[in-house]
Amino acid sequence: MTRRLTATLAALEALLVVGVGLSIPLALGTVLWAAQFGFQLDWIIFWRAAADLWLLGHGVTITFQLDPVTALALGVDGVGDPFAVTLALLGFALLTALLGVRLGRRLRAEPHRILGELVAVTGVLVLSALVVLSAGHPAALPSRWQGAMFPALVYGLGVAIGSIGATNPARVRLRQLIADAPPLLTGIGGAALRAGLGAVATVVLAGSLLTTTALVLGFGQVIALYESVQAGVLGGLALTLGQLALLPTVVLWSASWLIGPGFALGAGSIVSPVAVSLGPLPAIPLLGALPAGESPLGYLTLLVPVVAAFAAGLAVRPRLAAAFGRAYAYDLPLGARVGWSVLTGLLAAIIAGLAMGFLAWLAAGAAGPGRLAVVGPDPVAVGVWMLAETLIGVTLGLLAAGARAPRPAAPARGR
Repeated sequence: MTRRLTATLAALEALLVVGVGLSIPLALGTVLWAAQFGFQLDWIIFWRAAADLWLLGHGVTITFQLDPVTALALGVDGVGDPFAVTLALLGFALLTALLGVRLGRRLRAEPHRILGELVAVTGVLVLSALVVLSAGHPAALPSRWQGAMFPALVYGLGVAIGSIGATNPARVRLRQLIADAPPLLTGIGGAALRAGLGAVATVVLAGSLLTTTALVLGFGQVIALYESVQAGVLGGLALTLGQLALLPTVVLWSASWLIGPGFALGAGSIVSPVAVSLGPLPAIPLLGALPAGESPLGYLTLLVPVVAAFAAGLAVRPRLAAAFGRAYAYDLPLGARVGWSVLTGLLAAIIAGLAMGFLAWLAAGAAGPGRLAVVGPDPVAVGVWMLAETLIGVTLGLLAAGARAPRPAAPARGR
């Protein structure tokens, strides 16, 4: 494609990204405006609500200020004062990132790839800024700089991931740097990176399976909460949409639960394998899947991330062995083999701890006034626990893979 055509299509792609994300809550809000409120309310209210949901899904802080009558009717401590909501509905961010990956893959072979990527990301930034300006209201005021930057950053990350191909100049230069580096350094670094990220990915996958299982087992309680809300058909659809957007966040809560520290649903509360202490909760049907008590397995639940790290250690051992140019399990002395395994495990643990701590930070925030200002996992605790569990698992995996004794040499045959 020509330079002009690439820029035009990239700009249209940016419009599509913002439009798709906003249209999901806005379409349902418009149906509510027509069917349930009979066109009596100002439609701009539903536009602002859709914009706030989309911005909140990208981690934008929104400051709420309820009027005195509504605050008094709710009867919640601190609801009369301005309060910030920072808990991200990560489903929207995931959608934006996936659309960015899609564009990055499409532009891989284009001669003006960088121009297209810059136009698309800049377009998302400009459109997000316009959304923030149009949605601002004293009752719900999103942060302007976050509203402009955060969706563009999420989209840019997706574009960067999608553009990583075999012919990507940055990837080619990186491969050349790796080829020129000492084999021992690249072997240990590559093994540690793959083991750390592999352990995190496995724990997050286990968290998604745990979330699915909890929803299936707690289906009755979830339905009961739906009935207690009495939101009607359209209100129930709106509530379901919000919960679907929250679902990736809940998956990260489940992963934090498996790691050990768990997560909070309000100040002073905790949900972990060894302790469950809950206070008053909002009537959100998804919360009906919460465990009623501590896990019957107790601390044995912590074996999940350890086993994930152990499997990662087994998987990356060939890369570590190749760095020595010899049979890593047999030719190296036992002390050296243990030392290199511990070093690789430590690097993998640092990577896993930082990655999991970052994910926990994304899944934590304030969901309302008062005690709801503390919701989600503690990023520092999750990162430290993941570091310790990965260190144990990866190190044992690297050592166990070569735990067999070498075969004795065959006796020489007589002539």
